Amino acid sequence: MINVLQFGTLDVAEGGPALSTYLTMKGINFCGCSSTIIMPPPSRSGRLVSESVNRIYTASPKLNKIEYIPNLKRIIESIGKTDIFHIQGLWRYIGTGAARYAQHHHIPYVISLRGMLYPQALAESAMAKKLSLWLYQRKDLQQAACIQATCKEEMDHYRKLGFTNPVAVIANPIDLDEYIDRAIPKKPHFKIGYLGRVHPRKHIERLIYTMSTLKGKINDVELVVIGSGDENYESFLRKEIKRLNLNNVTFTGFLTGDKKDTAIRELSVLAVPSDFENFGNIVTEALIRGVPVIASTGMPWQELEIYHCGWWISNDQESINKTLLKAYEIGEKERIKMGINGKQLIKDNYSVEVLGKRMMLLYEWILEKSDKPDFVYEN
Repeated sequence: MINVLQFGTLDVAEGGPALSTYLTMKGINFCGCSSTIIMPPPSRSGRLVSESVNRIYTASPKLNKIEYIPNLKRIIESIGKTDIFHIQGLWRYIGTGAARYAQHHHIPYVISLRGMLYPQALAESAMAKKLSLWLYQRKDLQQAACIQATCKEEMDHYRKLGFTNPVAVIANPIDLDEYIDRAIPKKPHFKIGYLGRVHPRKHIERLIYTMSTLKGKINDVELVVIGSGDENYESFLRKEIKRLNLNNVTFTGFLTGDKKDTAIRELSVLAVPSDFENFGNIVTEALIRGVPVIASTGMPWQELEIYHCGWWISNDQESINKTLLKAYEIGEKERIKMGINGKQLIKDNYSVEVLGKRMMLLYEWILEKSDKPDFVYEN
């Protein structure tokens, strides 16, 4: 049995990275790993994406954005024998503290990038990230036994920053248990959905402008924004809705559990208007429920076209307008066929079990227990 110590968070406030961390743990546990996560206490909401995996809480982080954890070393040492560390994400002390411990004690470690080295992500708080790279993050990354990228595009961005160590391309997993065999419900009217964090980088306003364009062309259309986040940006969106005299745009706020499931299942199509996402858990969340997806070519989702379960488009306003109109005009029968295709895509390539096996193969290769997998790329 391989003993893996994870470093990251399961806090729902962290969105996709927390879900991906949990599903990675679930997948490798399914394959026979022993996996525990060391994480800071959850935010004031106190909610975790799941409580079904082993976790150990650190003391609360100190020093604001640095998030120094004074008892991290003591916790690591209290756990006993660990074969490999797996660090989920960048920039936080819990990751660099784990990396430095691993370097000192000759424990191999993997770092999952979680989209944090895309040029667009690096442009946010750019000076702080450049300083962090210079001070510690570059060393932590280069000395990792392997880096996990969710797609080849993310690997390419990593290489362009000058890193030369091995990279494993392993997508984010999705849990099929509750969804894969359910019938796709009929939709009483055409409902466009946005799912995720409400933030200026997501360009939700593009969908609002499409709704204005469609006004008069389609009568039975609605836009549903599922998520929460930046209050100032949401205020801007609401003002635009009022300015354009739209009465068919709804904000649900942050949803979980059955409410979230129902809201997604009721969609005719999910649209992802942001210019880039490293993988996009929101895409898989829609596809597994039989909802076709419109995604930008700034995302690694060519398979939407290959499997005929969505559209992979240039994310300019005109392309979004034309594609959403096309999604309406093909009719519900065709959209249901696309939904079935989307379920098959997820089953074939992104299940917890399939990707858990890939992660296990990666760990075994790092520990010199097996040959190099074909999804690991050396410079």
